[in-house]
Amino acid sequence: MIDITHKSSTLRKATAQAVLKVSQQATILAIKNKTVPKGDVLEMAKTAGLFGVKKTSEMIPDCHPLPIEETRVSYEFDGLQVRILMHVSTIYKTGVEVEAMHGVSVVALTMYDMLKPIDKEIEIGEIKLLHKKGGKSDFKDKHLPKIKAAVVVCSDTISAGQKQDKAGLTIVEKLKSYGVEDPEYTIIPDEKNQIQNAVKFYRADDCNLIIFTGGTGLSSRDVTPEALEPMLERRIPGMEETIRNYGQQRTPYAMLSRSVVGTLGKTLVIALPGSTNGAKESMDAIFPAALHVFNILRDQPHPDLPQRGRSNEAKTE
Repeated sequence: MIDITHKSSTLRKATAQAVLKVSQQATILAIKNKTVPKGDVLEMAKTAGLFGVKKTSEMIPDCHPLPIEETRVSYEFDGLQVRILMHVSTIYKTGVEVEAMHGVSVVALTMYDMLKPIDKEIEIGEIKLLHKKGGKSDFKDKHLPKIKAAVVVCSDTISAGQKQDKAGLTIVEKLKSYGVEDPEYTIIPDEKNQIQNAVKFYRADDCNLIIFTGGTGLSSRDVTPEALEPMLERRIPGMEETIRNYGQQRTPYAMLSRSVVGTLGKTLVIALPGSTNGAKESMDAIFPAALHVFNILRDQPHPDLPQRGRSNEAKTE
């Protein structure tokens, strides 16, 4: 099975269909009137389908076991055809497409088995996925404004050339994978003035996303949060909590991180851990959903620019 430990749980849904074709109208009437010798075809097949969904990971080798939180079966009659629909939902790290297709196949096979004594020419076909929802792909904004980003590595040892950076380069590659073109990249000492000057410099350069990595630990030398917090106009605690919660599920030390997220005008400022894994996991936790911030900020007035109507208000005062 592929590794899904880096994924976050989201609402996942899938709908699959199968079509059962019988050879005579008498078979359809027997199904509807519940006169098939083996019993109530629709209810028996539905029950079998529910078991089929739950046992998908036992039958398909690469399918992950996952919690099934909703399963619904419905039937549509059209002439000599019965269209079977299977709906499956979960909140988990991977989708339920195969579960829906496996379940609907079991429904169709159960109907076939129950109907074969009265109809020898039954066919099963058109097993396919109709719809799926969930996962990061559903949270990628298709109409994002162009984002100019900067990645700032805060480290005394790296800036002195005593150590190589990996975390910052990991963040750069992650941003590129989310459609952010050519992020700026720089290394500075973990010093309050240097960090604050970096924010001012990149804001003046029209960067609307600035990500710092490093300096978020508990050492007295780690000052990135102290440097950024007084500059931020609005904190985004939900993103900070998401970073820590995601990390906590992977290492107990994540609770010691002091990641900071907030906005300064229309600029999103993020401070992430300096370890490579910490930076990578933090990016996995909040991106690409974090980019939706720019759709929210896009239509807000810029606090650094004069706003329409302000001059009249000043005159009134």
